[in-house]
Amino acid sequence: MHIRAKHLVLPVAAAGLLGSTLVAPAASAAPEPAAATLAGSGVAAWNVATFWYANNQANLLAATPYDVEPQARHVSKGRFAVGAPGADGEPGVVEPIGGKPGGSSDNENVNLPKTTGKVFFLGTDGKPHWCSATSLQSKYRNLVATAGHCVYDTKSNAAALTYWVFVPGNYKGKLPWGLYVGSQAFTHDKFDVYKEFDYDYAFVTVYNGLQAPPEGGAVPGEWTQVSKDEYDEYSSYGTYSFVADQFTKADPSGEYFVWKFADAGRLGDNVGGQGLAYNQQPGKPVLVVGYPSGWADTDGDAVTGDTEKWCYGATSAAWSLDLQAARLFAVPCPFTGGGASGSAWLAGYSHLTRTGYLNGLTVAVSDTDDDERIDTSLSPYFDGELYDIYKQAADQVSGSITG
Repeated sequence: MHIRAKHLVLPVAAAGLLGSTLVAPAASAAPEPAAATLAGSGVAAWNVATFWYANNQANLLAATPYDVEPQARHVSKGRFAVGAPGADGEPGVVEPIGGKPGGSSDNENVNLPKTTGKVFFLGTDGKPHWCSATSLQSKYRNLVATAGHCVYDTKSNAAALTYWVFVPGNYKGKLPWGLYVGSQAFTHDKFDVYKEFDYDYAFVTVYNGLQAPPEGGAVPGEWTQVSKDEYDEYSSYGTYSFVADQFTKADPSGEYFVWKFADAGRLGDNVGGQGLAYNQQPGKPVLVVGYPSGWADTDGDAVTGDTEKWCYGATSAAWSLDLQAARLFAVPCPFTGGGASGSAWLAGYSHLTRTGYLNGLTVAVSDTDDDERIDTSLSPYFDGELYDIYKQAADQVSGSITG
């Protein structure tokens, strides 16, 4: 187990390690996913971007770790709960893709995946928060995976959290590959309706990225002339439309302009996308990567969530009465602090390609030896139903918002 961002050395993923590529789950009715619209139009997505880019990214910099990460007091490891089903079909994987060569997030560990980042959104308290997340392979290279409670509101039970964006490679406030506005979100209806932690996962399609401003510089883009009606639509859209004042202007001569952000391209083309593994047996090692916060590591250094951290260990089956969850995977990992929610569990990770197979997402943590220190991370078990929901999300196109 390791939590510092030093050079990571792991074995190269072996072919056939996890199962056959794209094996369909056992024949059964596919679950009907719960879908939510995050930003359903270019204007809506533009407004989301202005919220985070306004005032020199003040809202991004002010965001705090999301504080809904549950802590399970009692976790039984080594098996699922009595009577809980396991795999619902043959094990299978979706292959990962690599991103553009080169590029850097100034991360201290050059072997960590470029796909990992933070998702930012507004909580029910009206304040900006963040969780961890990862880019996932999909047909249109536009998919993000994270904990369900980092997308769907578990406090007031509203449909989805608002002003949702993904920033891969986020490092001390920097946006090395731009900002990606969420378009649509998908999860299991048992999480959307009943908030069952066995289904606490979400897949979110994102629009093409928007280039980030250089340090101390202006947001990349250009002024584009629009009609009066278009100007009114952009300048008055959304609850936080006041931030649009920096990105719209009316000329005294009667001409109107809107700031057109510079397109950064598709998420998967820029940073790649992790593969997916489902219906796997416990016992395989995984690399857990995310942005934990609010504690000190084994050397006494503060872990604030400004940079990626990692831990490494073998999964085990588990269940928790506290969470009323019967099918979980557990891994020894000290991540906590809210920001750990959504951390990616990568099986078969290769430090050469920086890719592996997503086989878990941190949704809860636990102190299993009662020493008042978190030592275990918990994830829903990835089964064929999760694959079905992933597949429906992975086939959705989103496109660019800068046209």
